[in-house]
Amino acid sequence: MTHQEIIDQIKPELDKVVSFLEKEVQKIRTGRVSPVLVEDVVVDCFGQKFPLKQLSAISCPNSHQIVIQPWDKSYIESIEKAILQSGLGMSAAVDKDVIRLSLPSLTEEHRKNLLRILSEKQEETRRTIRHWREEAWNRIQKEFKEKKIREDDKFRGKDKLQELVDKYHEKIDEIGERKKKEIME
Repeated sequence: MTHQEIIDQIKPELDKVVSFLEKEVQKIRTGRVSPVLVEDVVVDCFGQKFPLKQLSAISCPNSHQIVIQPWDKSYIESIEKAILQSGLGMSAAVDKDVIRLSLPSLTEEHRKNLLRILSEKQEETRRTIRHWREEAWNRIQKEFKEKKIREDDKFRGKDKLQELVDKYHEKIDEIGERKKKEIME
């Protein structure tokens, strides 16, 4: 196996890692609301657990409010309970057959906490990427030890691997910068 084949094998894994970070970062609340904030809240309904998006329509009529319209009125109590237990810091108000969630404005302390959470998620992603880099590098070295690739291919592979990792680190930084701007708005 060539060094390029080894590197090509980890690319899909690195894509998954960055994609996961993007989804996680979307869940971090900013000054504006989004259905993403609540759509994966787990609701215990009739003894089974469902993500909120499977039980209702979720919309945002303005930048500080989310409206949840359950498919069935019998879900309202379970949804309200799940939202209050989710730790999202939203107040829920039942209005006939919809639930209105209001988000208070972010305080400076809360913004700093969100930035810390963002930083932790970025670092966790970097750690996972380092793991995949290490795995690929070990495989390249193994191929060299077994005399399946030459020494110059081994070092070329190391350079190409580092280039790839650097690109993914840039993606992580871009995602983080975009989210920081949203948090600080």
